[in-house]
Amino acid sequence: MQTYDTVAAYRAWRYSLPSTSTVGVVPTMGALHAGHISLARAAASENTHVVVTIFLNPAQFAPTEDLAAYPKTMEKDLAALEELNASLPPDAPGRVIAVFAPTVAEMYPLGIPLQRCEQVGTFVEVIPLSAKLEGGTRPHFFRGVATVCTKLFNITQPKRVYFGQKDVQQTVILRRLLGDLHFDIQLRVIGTEREKDGLAMSSRNVYLSGERRQVAVVLSKALKAAESLYNNGESDAGKLLDAARRIVEKCGEENGGMVKLDYVSLNEPELLEEVEKVERGRGVILSAAMWVNPTREGEGTVRLIDNLILE
Repeated sequence: MQTYDTVAAYRAWRYSLPSTSTVGVVPTMGALHAGHISLARAAASENTHVVVTIFLNPAQFAPTEDLAAYPKTMEKDLAALEELNASLPPDAPGRVIAVFAPTVAEMYPLGIPLQRCEQVGTFVEVIPLSAKLEGGTRPHFFRGVATVCTKLFNITQPKRVYFGQKDVQQTVILRRLLGDLHFDIQLRVIGTEREKDGLAMSSRNVYLSGERRQVAVVLSKALKAAESLYNNGESDAGKLLDAARRIVEKCGEENGGMVKLDYVSLNEPELLEEVEKVERGRGVILSAAMWVNPTREGEGTVRLIDNLILE
């Protein structure tokens, strides 16, 4: 497994591959967990070569967000990928053969200040999908995602790219981006990996400990409660959303405001339009986001997202 930190070095390797090779790419911001490894494992089952990109993208962060504190675990990340390779069955089509881990200067030659009004260069936006759901609270976020993914797709030249369902809005946006910009790339969406208690795996979970970790699971519980109501025959979106909302709000009240719901929403899967009634068989997205607030000095606010698909 080789690590490349410049576009030129990576491309020299990429162009050396036989024309029959298929490259599967797993874009990450590092701090790899079991969810990332499941994406790489899926890529190894479908491609002759797997590339994992590790790049903490400043364009996804606002000045008030946790860029400086975001976990950076490159040595552990590389070890985890080597461990994955060792665990793959002998007949697996591929393995993680390369890691592309560029510097910020390599990806943004003109610099990338966190203040959007100061940014100079070429950026990509997917309108209006980027303004919905997560975009309501983080209007900068999907512009950063779309821009860096466009760069990474152009650099790595994959046949397939792999993303997790936990970031479901991201997958909807990237599917539209791939189509609108005529990329000859297949998007694979892999199911959300969860902790034993149901908490969706996220690199930001390392910020949670003690009481905060215990209450964080309420987000997945709220979604499961709405799903259970739906499975018992309820299709009214308002009632389903209220069921989820009440669980998070009650948890916040019982724990001194430790958790605060941002949104819970039901959306159709293509344009992310809100639905009033869930049509069975359409695969409507039930998604939510909440903040886990600090309980002591030195802790920061942690934002969690999660979703389920109501079939």
